[in-house]
Amino acid sequence: MHKPTTLVINWHLTEVCNYRCQYCYATWNESSHHRELIHNPEKTIALMSELHQFFKPSSHKNILGKKMEWNAVRINFAGGEPLLYTEKIPSIINHAKELGFEVSMITNGSQLSEDLLGRLAPQLSWLGISIDSINPVTNNNIGRIDRRGRLLNYETLAQHLIDARKSNPNLRIKLNTVVNQLNYHEDLSTFIKHLAPNKWKVLRMLPVVNHNLTVSDEQFKTFVTRHHEFHDILSVEDNHDMHESYLMIDPYGRFFQNKPQLEGQGYNYSQPILEVGAAAAFAKMTFDIERFIARYVVTKSDD
Repeated sequence: MHKPTTLVINWHLTEVCNYRCQYCYATWNESSHHRELIHNPEKTIALMSELHQFFKPSSHKNILGKKMEWNAVRINFAGGEPLLYTEKIPSIINHAKELGFEVSMITNGSQLSEDLLGRLAPQLSWLGISIDSINPVTNNNIGRIDRRGRLLNYETLAQHLIDARKSNPNLRIKLNTVVNQLNYHEDLSTFIKHLAPNKWKVLRMLPVVNHNLTVSDEQFKTFVTRHHEFHDILSVEDNHDMHESYLMIDPYGRFFQNKPQLEGQGYNYSQPILEVGAAAAFAKMTFDIERFIARYVVTKSDD
């Protein structure tokens, strides 16, 4: 039995995003629900309640309890871009906290404002920002630009994160970087020092939706080696590390995992959780506990 850790559930609330990254994996097959659950407050709360009952440490229904221990459950809200629903997110986070979840969020940073961070930061344990490049040309080519041609202002982002940390001194900042053909040659060292995140997750582009912009083993290694000075906060994930090692839920309320490479692109889905219950839905999914534990084991820079 492994030592207790934090169980992390990633709920991708929406496929909607103001960016159009070429390699984005946040594209799901539509389910019988037809509408993302975020548009139905009752179903949103119901799903979170079902997840908490099934994944809480004291649950005897969860088959993971036979192979690992956890002393807390964190729900991580992602997208698409969840902060496009600024009128919904604060109440969703509040309900999650009331249920007993720790709460974190991944955002592209474009919708962050002083007012919004003032409301969200005190409720979050982690705030993740997706940053693939600080070069405007690279970001434009990737698709990290909105329809009005606006790019993320990194100085404004840096100030927002300073304010967020003042609002919640316990808030930890994480950066996510997807290494691909357009950015593998870049050096982000100065920027990383400037933002001073608690964790920097570097992921190799995962060819779930398409194979455009994939990088070779050597190119990925080159990027990682270039940033070795950040080894204390660096978490590196190659394609095989990501396979079946995340607890993921799509916008329609289904568990999902990326298909094995031999099967091709796309995802495997469970039945809708609210229709069959979390236990029945999860029982049909494959999940690599060892890879999961390797990601969330307690370190100086992680949970």
